[in-house]
Amino acid sequence: MTPQKVNSLPLLLLCAFLMIASCSREQVADGDWSIPQDEIRDGGPGKDGIPSVDSPQFSEASAASYLLDEDLVVGYAVGDDVRAYPHPILDWHEIVNDEVGGEPIAITYCPLTGTAIGWDREVNGVTTTFGVSGLLYESNLIPYDRSTESNWSQMDLECVNGALRGTRVVTHPVLETTWATWKEMYPGTQVMTTNTGHDRNYSNYPYGDYRTNDAYIIFPVSNTDERLPAKERVHGTIVNGQAVVHRFSAFANTGEGDVVVRIENLLGRQIVLAGNVRQNWIVAYETGGRTDFFAVQEGGSIIMEDGASNRYDVLGRVISGPREGERLTSTDSYIGYWFAWGTFFPGAEIKE
Repeated sequence: MTPQKVNSLPLLLLCAFLMIASCSREQVADGDWSIPQDEIRDGGPGKDGIPSVDSPQFSEASAASYLLDEDLVVGYAVGDDVRAYPHPILDWHEIVNDEVGGEPIAITYCPLTGTAIGWDREVNGVTTTFGVSGLLYESNLIPYDRSTESNWSQMDLECVNGALRGTRVVTHPVLETTWATWKEMYPGTQVMTTNTGHDRNYSNYPYGDYRTNDAYIIFPVSNTDERLPAKERVHGTIVNGQAVVHRFSAFANTGEGDVVVRIENLLGRQIVLAGNVRQNWIVAYETGGRTDFFAVQEGGSIIMEDGASNRYDVLGRVISGPREGERLTSTDSYIGYWFAWGTFFPGAEIKE
């Protein structure tokens, strides 16, 4: 890291990075891990040094004056309970523990790998909260659950250390897109406020030019795949421990409209994918055996329809039709930087 890049970081993060050099890997990798211990690194601030938000506050969309239309948000909904979790807050806190429509969910976000995933907070019948362990694996967030103190790999979607080792994460379908798009899709949305209980400058991105500088990867990773630019945001779908990655160009406008729907066999599993390059989103769901999905180009949250006249919103919910009230089964899929996908899933197939 050059002096110029260091100086672009807030003092808190500068101190954290300086701590890395004085901390041995052996000190942070105690215990029985299912991932290579010599690749676990101390991120600097320590356990809960990056504080999760456990009592998030929300406002109407019109009150979110701190957000720009181009800011990314992570959206989730249960019934009429629709919420947005903005990147400018997630960049500083990484985990938000919440309850949406009665469902306990954690929004986990790693700013270093650019990965936002909705986790079920009920694990083996126990409702827990997740915190930031302060450890990283392949530059990616390692959350811990506060019920058992077990450590989890965010991108691997699995507990990798502790009493719950080997337990898989149950994911919820979230949408990562721009604030402008989410407001257009769900105008009645609630949005997380900066009233987090912590003093942070949410108008300041804390990692300098990290999002756009392909050469700037703070922590070393074990595998480098140069088939795509390191910081290109791509969508990956995980099936049986392997991944298929789609570039946003795979959902470019075909002349028929902004929404593009693709039905693909990914590693033996039939998946329906939809995306909109202009609105900056991609989602993937199990087809449930159907092969007759097609795009809907009317704007708003409804993005596709099937041959039985069921209409689906971007979160996979049937909004109208014979199956109204049902939803498509979510896949283990999310958007992240290419370097992270290439590291966690070497040789991953790329579709464009």
